[in-house]
Amino acid sequence: MAMPLRQSVKVATYLAEQKLRRRDKFPLIVELEPLFACNLKCEGCGKIQHPAGVLKQRMPVAQAVGAVLESGAPMVSIAGGEPLMHPQIDEIVRQLVAKRKYVFLCTNALLLRKKMDDFTPSPYFAFAVHIDGLRERHDESVAKEGVFDEAVAAIKEAKRRGFRVTTNSTFFNTDTPATVVEVLNYLNDDLQVDEMMISPAYAYEKAPDQEHFLGVEQTRELFRKAFAGGNRRRWRLNHSPLFLDFLEGKVDFPCTAWAIPNYSLFGWQRPCYLMSDGYVPTYRELIEKTDWDRYGRGKDPRCANCMAHCGYEPTAVLATMGSLKESLRALRETVSGNGG
Repeated sequence: MAMPLRQSVKVATYLAEQKLRRRDKFPLIVELEPLFACNLKCEGCGKIQHPAGVLKQRMPVAQAVGAVLESGAPMVSIAGGEPLMHPQIDEIVRQLVAKRKYVFLCTNALLLRKKMDDFTPSPYFAFAVHIDGLRERHDESVAKEGVFDEAVAAIKEAKRRGFRVTTNSTFFNTDTPATVVEVLNYLNDDLQVDEMMISPAYAYEKAPDQEHFLGVEQTRELFRKAFAGGNRRRWRLNHSPLFLDFLEGKVDFPCTAWAIPNYSLFGWQRPCYLMSDGYVPTYRELIEKTDWDRYGRGKDPRCANCMAHCGYEPTAVLATMGSLKESLRALRETVSGNGG
């Protein structure tokens, strides 16, 4: 995977500490949502379906940082909503980076060029820009023209200023291996982003569009064909090799949603950010009072078609750490900067 060596070492050290302490459930990365408001109305997202009063709320800095510190996770993905709409998002990032947390600020990039002066390049910080396809496909996905061009301009400017830039691409049943290849080639070769994350779309229950989510077999076929011809080895994919194997159907895993918990304005969300079976005020309560054995494919019908990274990437990472062969494989690809 393309994770920087320093970050890989910190995560590996963290995982080793959890094993020494005999902890069987712990967070790898916190999905932090300090607001639900957004400046787009993407068909595959249901966050802006919240009532107007909720959409006006902004999480206080101390609350956001405190939740991450409470969990102990080494990495944070700040999402929403559109986090750049939060008036103190730069302070949230600054405090988390000061605590040596690896922070990924997820954004549609419409406000990125305007807000970029509020942030400082750091090996602990990256902008994670949402790109679902090339111009026509991406703009259709976010239901607004011109978004792709603005995102590309923002990525180029961020790279020019020395920021790390990653991307996050979600693929639907309207995608083909060709559309996957063309966007990842563009991000990898033309824009030269630092890392790319990919995920099959999950049938998020509040999303306006419920017709275009991928099933398990569709997902496997899509990525098996897209990864062919050496693409997977060439792309700088921010995933463990075993998770990419999982997307292709070479291996199967149980869900470990507890490893990428979601914290929002409502608290810690059960069991993951894609499903909502209630909220609890502390991470400890989330871990200890959630019946994790209820969830996953073959257990909960809502999970039947889910192959999202939030549930299965952590399983792949833990499986990697439990195998000398897979650990060496992942280390080779980290050092070489290849994706598979």
